[in-house]
Amino acid sequence: MTPTTSSELRHVRIQAAGPTTRLEIDGHDIAEHVAPYQLQHTAGFAPELQLVLRPAADPAFEGEACVVVGSAPDSGPAAAAFLAALDPAETERAVLARHDLFDGEPHELTRALLLQLTEWALGKRQPGEHEPVAG
Repeated sequence: MTPTTSSELRHVRIQAAGPTTRLEIDGHDIAEHVAPYQLQHTAGFAPELQLVLRPAADPAFEGEACVVVGSAPDSGPAAAAFLAALDPAETERAVLARHDLFDGEPHELTRALLLQLTEWALGKRQPGEHEPVAG
């Protein structure tokens, strides 16, 4: 999706409290329709609010800020940076130490590796932390 820019200024109000956010445009709370958002302001220019809509969002807006509606960012560069930062030896040790590695199913090593990387990417266990041993 190509970003759509409106040159018409709209009144914007953002109240972020912990994990919840109230995001109003012209008095209408649209937070439930928005995935990430980014507010940028350069001196001498109107602030720009970039919104990425959820897949089932209703993109109806009224409107004092330039509003840019775009597509989700490409996750490829972030994934590549994450993988490049991993220590191969530590990754191998973590995968081979998993309790679910030897389940006898096809592709068990690849599945264990992907599960380990997913857990690290989600912050469940970081490199260097070992899986807890059941007691």
